[in-house]
Amino acid sequence: MNIIEIGGLTKKFGDFAAVDNMSLTLKEGEIFGFLGANGAGKSTTISMIASLLRPTKGEIKFLGKNIAKHAHFAKMNIGIVPQDLAIYEDMTAFENVKFFAGLYGFRGSELKARVEEALSFVGLGDKQKELPKNFSGGMKRRLNIACAIAHRPKLIIMDEPTVGIDPHSRNYILQSVKELNRMGCTILYTSHYMEEVEEICTRIAIVDHGKIIADGTKEQLKAIITDSKEIWIDVKSVEGLNQERLKEIRGVLSVRIEEQRLKIQSRAEIANLNDIVQQLIRDGMEIRAVEEQAPNLETVFLTLTGRNLRD
Repeated sequence: MNIIEIGGLTKKFGDFAAVDNMSLTLKEGEIFGFLGANGAGKSTTISMIASLLRPTKGEIKFLGKNIAKHAHFAKMNIGIVPQDLAIYEDMTAFENVKFFAGLYGFRGSELKARVEEALSFVGLGDKQKELPKNFSGGMKRRLNIACAIAHRPKLIIMDEPTVGIDPHSRNYILQSVKELNRMGCTILYTSHYMEEVEEICTRIAIVDHGKIIADGTKEQLKAIITDSKEIWIDVKSVEGLNQERLKEIRGVLSVRIEEQRLKIQSRAEIANLNDIVQQLIRDGMEIRAVEEQAPNLETVFLTLTGRNLRD
């Protein structure tokens, strides 16, 4: 089932179209990567999904209901982790989460249980009485997440949740995203760290100048720019190498020799590395290093948009 359906979505500021006739669907259970350089239209789109901005044109449906007509239903079932920290430095961790969970109508023992559950989930269960102003950057980010999940939303929007934090905290948050997804949450995830998107996202859309220019799995996006890969194999000596036998291996397109390195071009979707290595061993080659050169998401993004993700 689609949890979000966007059709013909447009948002103009004067004559400038920040979002330009965008159509997109998110399926329940996805970790959906939403990629774009600064100014591409990501934040504006997210703000409209969260009912913080009204579209100029178009429609957004959440679980089949028009968000404009059912804003309360959407807000009760959507959690937002904003890029800018939305916490109060002089309120305890418990009080912060309690405040935000209280906005959804929880009271008494249920409210207390939700707050403790959220803090425990992000690893701050033992920091309930402490003030965020004494927290590290990573702990503040985790508290930000706790505030967004205490009401157990069906969709969680995470806008740059790991920006400016240490590697340990980043890894903790990424594992938390995966765990939330296993618990049944759909995640809409934006990041300037392409390796994060590669690791956790099941489907990805690339937005540029307010339009979706590509949408699919990692493999589908990579196939847009090439359907081949290169396998580099360093050998002690190429003497005795039988290039024709290598070319007969399924998927191999070409074989080049550059000094003591073989550069083999192959179809990207065919897993034939083991066959290639076994053939070289039969030819008596002494293999020193093997490396597969396939396009990554960074290459896809640069090719499609003409700029780096962090621009």
